[in-house]
Formats: sequence, structure tokens, C-alpha cells
Amino acid sequence: MKRILVAMFLIFPFLIIVGQNALCEGNAADLAQSYENEETREIVDLVNDAAELVNAEGEAAFSDFRASGSRWRQGEMYIFVLDPQGNMLVHPDPAMEGKNVLDVKDVNGKPIIRGLIGAAMFPGKPEGWYHYEWPVPGGILPRWKSTYVRLVTAPSGKSYIAGSGIYNDRMERAFVVDMVRDAAAQVEKNGEAAFSLFNDRSGPFIAKDAYIFVIDPSGVDLVNPGFPNLEGRNILDVEDTNGKKLIREMLQVVETSGSGWVDYMWPKPGESVSTQKSAYVSKAKMGDKWVLIGSGVYLADAPKAAQAGEKMTAAELMTLVREGAAVLEKIGEKAYPEFRQKGSKWFRDNTYLFVWSMDGTRVFHAADPTLEGRNASGVKDVLGRPYGKMFLEAAAGPAGEGWVHYMYPEPGDIFPTWKSTFVKRVTFPSGEQYIVGSGIYNMQMDKPFIEDVVNRAASLVAEQGKEAFSRLRDKTGPFIFMDTYVFVDTPDGTELVNPAQPSLEGKNLIDLRDLKGNAVLKDEIAAAMKDGSAWLDLYWFKPGQNTPAQKRTFVRKVQSGGETYIVGSGFYTE
Repeated sequence: MKRILVAMFLIFPFLIIVGQNALCEGNAADLAQSYENEETREIVDLVNDAAELVNAEGEAAFSDFRASGSRWRQGEMYIFVLDPQGNMLVHPDPAMEGKNVLDVKDVNGKPIIRGLIGAAMFPGKPEGWYHYEWPVPGGILPRWKSTYVRLVTAPSGKSYIAGSGIYNDRMERAFVVDMVRDAAAQVEKNGEAAFSLFNDRSGPFIAKDAYIFVIDPSGVDLVNPGFPNLEGRNILDVEDTNGKKLIREMLQVVETSGSGWVDYMWPKPGESVSTQKSAYVSKAKMGDKWVLIGSGVYLADAPKAAQAGEKMTAAELMTLVREGAAVLEKIGEKAYPEFRQKGSKWFRDNTYLFVWSMDGTRVFHAADPTLEGRNASGVKDVLGRPYGKMFLEAAAGPAGEGWVHYMYPEPGDIFPTWKSTFVKRVTFPSGEQYIVGSGIYNMQMDKPFIEDVVNRAASLVAEQGKEAFSRLRDKTGPFIFMDTYVFVDTPDGTELVNPAQPSLEGKNLIDLRDLKGNAVLKDEIAAAMKDGSAWLDLYWFKPGQNTPAQKRTFVRKVQSGGETYIVGSGFYTE
């Protein structure tokens, strides 16, 4: 037993092992009932019962777990057993048993086994969840998998980790509570030194669309992996889209109750209306003061806000900019007074025209004339996206126009949100060339965005061939925004570029089928090779959902030298 404990501390030096055979709050049945989905409750029951069997019968229980068709092993649901050193003792794949799998990672480099052991051996809490991405058995594309584990001691005195998992693309309330409580324990033990853990994308505190944030009692944002630009700023009076002061409410909840849930309305990336987001917050002692630890997620079936009046579509904004360009071509800067008139077709609410010179100098800004005369070619958003440079590149490109997507706060707010801006190159009567543009916050994802990004990517690939691939993978570049990215395939189905799932690059996916059995890649390639470009519909799991959702994909055939490529991108319509 002494050797096991020494090994535990070598692998996880921050751990304190206590209460191995007792759940931290209530009994297993109570915890299982707190889960929203039946499948999740079944997993928790299965693991807890397996742990009790090991506790009673020891290693003899392992043979029961290996019985195919038994309660312990049915299809994708099965019990596995690890020791604290990462040796796999029970697994449906006999080839894995007896091997040390401590360094196994998911497709994004997240350490799976270390994470599972860490979840089961967290200080004062010998059970927990760990989330990672893994292909479904027999499949190619990875999905989020949520695995529940428990630390158990056999009669022999040896410690084991029993667990089981489910493919689950959404977060449950219990998952969020589990993550926040673990984060609070880290802060209470390690103070500010724990903050770096919360920013580690390969660690346990960033999963699916959830991450940990930390706020002090005065409202200063201390940790925010989603919006690092807010760290150090006071966000006490931040409001949701309905005007709720959500930070004040969160602080009030932890001051009065210690922990609890706060619901607020917030737009999802690529959607024009707000959806209810729920945050679990908890008070944690940090030295001689306390801080708020929280995490917010869009839960399943979260209500959406009603559309507040008609919002301009992508096609309508393109028309506005093109009409503005036509006016500028005729009368140049004489159009500026008309463009400044609030309530006119050129200036409604937060939608207005601006004009830049081709070197990036703001020549005209309808909403804020104080910005005029300043060079903005080097400006970047909170994600490091150089949107000033993107404006210039889009306008200088072969089409002379294009979309740029970036994170920017709405007027009067400090929280950045997605803004989609359409820019167009225009020649004034003087012969000088300028850029005219306009943007909208939280614009609904639409076909023009996808056609634009695919066409621009195709032009780049046609010009540079494989040398263009690094730009398509650049997360701060114009080809990745919201949950949209550009992929590149060969005509035989080999994936060359996939920023969302880089583990797929180099693999042949020609036989890939969607959730309705459609041979999606084969169909996309055939359509692009025949017609040059095409729209196709397919069905995948939308991020954060477990039900099939329609995804529309636009593909184009591209020639570069003697090579042929298929360039594409898509968006969810639901």
C-alpha cells in the first residue's frame, strides 16, 4: 500500500487521499438521481455498483466485469478498471489489459488516463467526471465522451479506479457543479497558483463549451479563459441581453447561500437571438479573502429569446454596403453628411457605414468621428484576430469585397461578441481607392458567410497550393470564426486540412457517413468535381447537442498546378 501511495504522489503531487470508500456528498443513489438524463444516471449507478463489488470481493470482481453481455459490458457501455499508476486491468479490448496507458491522450492532446485518475483521486472527493474527445467504436470522427470514475479499496488493501463513460456532447448541471467544486478546492488549497490550471485547455477545467471563471467580491474578473481581455477589469455592472446585472446576482448568490445557479440570456456564436445560459457559482476561500468560482453553460432545451424586431440579414447588409459604394463612386466624400444621419437607411441603431483608405486609415466613421484620421491597420480583437489587416486583405482581394468576423464589444458594453462586417473596395471620383464597410453584432450564420470564406480559401489554394494550408489552420486568421472552419480534401477522400479535428488530417474519409447514413464526403467530392461548386445537406451532432442537426456544406473544386483539391465549409441551420 505504501508503494501505491508513493506512486499516487509522483503522478499527482497535489493530491490528498481521504475518504476513499465514501462519496463526498450523500450516497451514490442520491447523486445518481441528481442527473438530468437517464443514460447518465445509469452510468453512475453502474460505476457505483462496480465499486461496491470491488470493495466487497476485491480482484475477483474483475472476471465479472469481463463477461460480455453481462450488466457490466453491454455495447458502448462497459466497466474499466485502472490502478493508480495507469495500468489498465479491465477493458473490453484484451490487448489493452496489462498495459500502462498513463500517457494516452485524446485527439486534441488532452491526457485521458491522467485525467481519469485525477478525477477519482481529487482531494476529499474520490469520484468525479472527466470529459474528452474520442471516436465512437467503429467510427472515425471523435465526439465528446463524459466518463464517471470512483476510487475504491479492495479487501487486499489495494486501490483501484473503476469507471464507465458515455458519448455526450452537452454539459449537464451535475457536470458543471462537479467542475466548479473541484476548482474551488484547488483555489482553497493553492490560492492564485491554481489559476493557471483553469487556463489549461488540456486540463480538466475546460470541457465542451464550459470553462472556469473567477471573480473577486468587488467584481474584478481574475480568471476568464473565454475572454482573457477582461482579466483585471471590473465587470460588476455587466448586463445580459435583457438588462440583468448577472455578476451582481452571482455575487449575491454566493454571499447569501454559498453556492447556486444564476440564469441569464446570452447569444450563442452564429445566432442572432439570445439563449438562456446557466452558471453555477460557489464561494471559495483564498487566503484571508474569498472569491467567486463559476462556470456557465447552455443546457439542453434552454429557452431562446424572441427575435427583437427584424434584424438585417447578411444579404441585406451586403446590399447596403454595395449601394453605399455606388454613391461614393459618384460623389465621393460629399456623401458623408448623408451617411451620418441617424435613422436614415445608412445609419440604423448600431449599423452604420465607415470608410478606410487602402493603408488602413479611418477616413470616415459615422458613429464616432473622433476615430477619423487614425490608422487601424494593426488593430486586433480579444482573440488576437487582426481584423484591421483582414479588412484590407478582403478589399484588396480578387473579388474586391468580403466578410470579416471578429470579437468586439457592443457600444456601452465591455463583453466582446461576434461582429460580422462586410467590406468593399471602391474608387472615388478622384481616382483614389478606399474601403467602405458595415457590420452587425451577433448576425445569424448564413450562406453568404460560407460561400465567401470558401471562395477566398479556394483562391488562396489555387494561388499557393499546399503552402496555403497553414493559413487555413490559423485560428487567428479569416478562415476560422465562431464554430466555422475551412477543410480541404483530395478527390480520393484524403483529408488534408481540418482545423477542428487535426487528428483526421492525412486519413482517407471517403467512406465517412453522417448520422442518417449519407456518404457525405463521397457526395461532396462528386458534386464539386461535376459542377465546380455545390451546396449539400448532412447531419451531425451540433456542438452541445446529442440530437442530429442539419448542417449545410458548400464545396468547391480547386486546381493548383497539377493538383486538384476540394475546399469546403459548413454551418448548422438549426
